[in-house]
Amino acid sequence: MEIIVGTAGHIDHGKTALVHGLTGIDADRLPEEKQRGITIDLGFAELDLGNVRISFVDVPGHERFVKNMLAGAIGIDLVMLVIAADEGVMPQTQEHFDICCLLGIKDGIVVLTKTDLVDPENLELSKLDAAELVSGSFLENAPVVCVSSRTGDGIAALKEELFQIAVNLPPRNDQLIARLPIDRSFTMKGFGAVVTGTLASGEITEGTELELLPDGIKVRVRGLQTHGRAVKAAEAGQRIAVNLGGIDHSKITRGMLLGEPDVLRTTQIFDAEIEVLPHVARPLRSRQRIRVHIGTVEALARVHVLNDFGVIAAGARDLVQIRLEMPVVAILDEKFILRSYSPQATIAGGRVIDAFAPKHRKKDLDSVHQYLSDLLTASEDNDLKIGLLLDGAGVSGLSFSDLQARTALMKEVLTAAINVGLASGRIIDAAGRFIAFDHFEALVKTAEAAITDFHKREPLAKGITREALRERVFAGMSVSQFQSVIASMESSGSIVVDKETIRLPAHKTKLSPVEAAISEIILAKYQNARLEVPRLEEALAEAIDGTQFKWQDARKFFQLFIDSGEIVKVTEEFYFTKNAIDGLIELVRQFAAKTSDRLIDVPQFKELAGISRKYAIPLLEYFDRERVTQRSGDKRLIL
Repeated sequence: MEIIVGTAGHIDHGKTALVHGLTGIDADRLPEEKQRGITIDLGFAELDLGNVRISFVDVPGHERFVKNMLAGAIGIDLVMLVIAADEGVMPQTQEHFDICCLLGIKDGIVVLTKTDLVDPENLELSKLDAAELVSGSFLENAPVVCVSSRTGDGIAALKEELFQIAVNLPPRNDQLIARLPIDRSFTMKGFGAVVTGTLASGEITEGTELELLPDGIKVRVRGLQTHGRAVKAAEAGQRIAVNLGGIDHSKITRGMLLGEPDVLRTTQIFDAEIEVLPHVARPLRSRQRIRVHIGTVEALARVHVLNDFGVIAAGARDLVQIRLEMPVVAILDEKFILRSYSPQATIAGGRVIDAFAPKHRKKDLDSVHQYLSDLLTASEDNDLKIGLLLDGAGVSGLSFSDLQARTALMKEVLTAAINVGLASGRIIDAAGRFIAFDHFEALVKTAEAAITDFHKREPLAKGITREALRERVFAGMSVSQFQSVIASMESSGSIVVDKETIRLPAHKTKLSPVEAAISEIILAKYQNARLEVPRLEEALAEAIDGTQFKWQDARKFFQLFIDSGEIVKVTEEFYFTKNAIDGLIELVRQFAAKTSDRLIDVPQFKELAGISRKYAIPLLEYFDRERVTQRSGDKRLIL
């Protein structure tokens, strides 16, 4: 097995010397580090303990380089908290330890270095000092190993402790896609761009395509190394170097991330739970400018406290919204650190709950709290997690890619979680967009209410048109999603769909005796006229002459005949009864049967129908549209 071990501790407490004593490798790689005798940036070394292979991340201890320390702390499995026996706990010992606690590191070792410089009594005092620091933390019962990197005393014992902890570490989450936060990039002659980092999740294989975020650049894995050896594939928890094709080294910086293509997205607003350190000088306040360290990136942001007071006291835990000044990649449950803007100091840490959060209104804080609190408790349950994310998405729902971007779950894992919800009925699939059942039901009720309201306002109308209903209720949805919801409502019997018209099953058009009489007058006019019909405006005007009805009322009565099929629309001006149209079609087909070429021209059609050109041309064009005839030069082919 392979694990990542990080160092932590104050400057000049012997972290780099300790790594050298364990591995024989000097992790200080920069000329400036060797000249000044201090670690400035991250250093790396390896140790093979047989069944366990350890990658060490050596971090700088100076307060000016905590930013670099944080880039290396991400992804470590256990920490060696290094305390010099001749100095004891110092300011950066405290800050590094705080960071480890806030990042949720679960395992580690307390290493007392420079033991050759102190007598037994002072060594015991250093042990008490260290015990006081870690009391009540994940290191409270951790092994304490006394070491002298100069003489080698304690190195063998430390290796044994590292081995014992390593073999008992729980397995990493194997359900997430490949994600590599980049902590270093450089170029090698003959190879090109190379990046390094701790593979946070998933697997990277040689020859595959990845995406470099936040820029969204597609790159190809030309080669992989771990522990200085070329490999074909790398797994979560390994320190790796990736040779990339398709990009110049100058375009890559620390803080970028390599991930599976077209899955992860950048965000500038996320909701989170944070814990403020108990010994900070001031409480955390809304709109306070902060530095966010997530993955290997540092980003400036404003914090918005999601409580009625806008304040989180020292030592307290609460919900916040982080609004960043630059795009970053974040996923559900990802850990991060908050540092004050100036002077820089670690003040809090937390984990992401909703990576793509909307800005919240104060009046919604109660519901926001409930939603985020529920998500916090569901982090280990994929089925529940997906259901809650859909609850929070409302009637708009989320697509598969939306859910994957929020969770980073592998395709097959996310599919299985969604299928559980679909099978139980808690999730509805609306044309590839998933909606929580309760929100879907609310959407259906809103649509039914809109249709009911339309029936009340337009009792004579057959129903509301699809487009009108979409504009009123489904404006934020895609056409395919709208059609899916309508299809579901139709199959359940809650609505009746007739071509472009939608109505409730109980809706019936009912006319008063006077309205019915006027309607009969209108219909009679068209029946008696047969193929020499009046223009619509004239027919309706004559029908309501001397009544209290207006032209718009008569048009609604007339629409009933169109909806029932008794009247056929040929143009905006001319309408004919269905019987008259059917009779004319029969005459046309009888004419065709008597000809060898099945062709008819306008004069022949006028004579056959007994009508003028005013009616003949609109009727022939109507027959063309209805595939009764087909234009052929100045004649029509009868089909």
